[in-house]
Amino acid sequence: MAGALHLSMGPGGEFDAIEAALTRWGPLAAGVGDDCAVLDVPPGERLVMSLDTALEDVHFRRDWLTPEEVGYRATMAAMSDLAAMAATPLGVAAALSLPDSWRGDFLRICDGIGEAVRWAGTRIVGGDLTRGSALSLTVTVLGHAAAPMSRRGARSGDALWVTGRLGGPLLALRAWERGTAPRDEHRARFAHPVARFDEARWLAEHGATAGMDVSDGVVAEASHLAAAGRVRIVLDLDRLPVVAGATVDDAARSGEEYELVVTAPADLDAEAFERRFGIPLTRIGAVEEQAPGVAALETRRGGARVTPPRGHDHLPAS
Repeated sequence: MAGALHLSMGPGGEFDAIEAALTRWGPLAAGVGDDCAVLDVPPGERLVMSLDTALEDVHFRRDWLTPEEVGYRATMAAMSDLAAMAATPLGVAAALSLPDSWRGDFLRICDGIGEAVRWAGTRIVGGDLTRGSALSLTVTVLGHAAAPMSRRGARSGDALWVTGRLGGPLLALRAWERGTAPRDEHRARFAHPVARFDEARWLAEHGATAGMDVSDGVVAEASHLAAAGRVRIVLDLDRLPVVAGATVDDAARSGEEYELVVTAPADLDAEAFERRFGIPLTRIGAVEEQAPGVAALETRRGGARVTPPRGHDHLPAS
């Protein structure tokens, strides 16, 4: 292909499909075609990598999302892990297992991947395509950061903070499972999440000590932060910020939010954050020293200790 931005492929149905996707992506996939991608990391920075899988009938159902939304959502979910580390995206690779029933929608899925990549200001650096029994999209994301923000750094005296408002994805799922259409706001929170890259870097610059994205529910993530940092976190459920129509319990249980939950100084300027990004930053708890024999996470409501609401678990105990 004279003038093509990517390397030409040989003959075959698989390669014809890949070439069609690369052509569709255009400059987003410039240079793709070798067995591996070769990437440069800025001097003094570290490579940050993650991957995430979206599986039909586990993470979504076909009648919930358009093919474009399937590609977009899977890609943005993976990029949210980069955001949680306060990293800058460097490249995206997508591996797609495609059943015959989805073959006609392949390029529409690719369009959704491209939309997310374009939004993040990065590029597609590789991928894989195979035939399978169910639609599966695994997205690998690469980024760089001088000082990646891990989940290990929480310190006694920090506060626990969360970005945005919670509960929308759970309410969308409930509506679909009832056979009704979710409210537009709730559907958008499920189908069109946004990785909080700029917000994470702002938080890191203003003293955040540890952080995660909210994929399994804010209670679950708070528990992970406490365990990784070997601290005790007291989470006040009454403080959780909720979307319209959601309850505090909804906000506590809702997963795949892709907001950020961080530990940071208690005097963090939440008003400055909201002015900058147009979303709230809410203090929802406190970090304390971990005492022997005391639970690492305590949840409170109405000032009293309560059993932590359960978030999402892909492999719950039998």
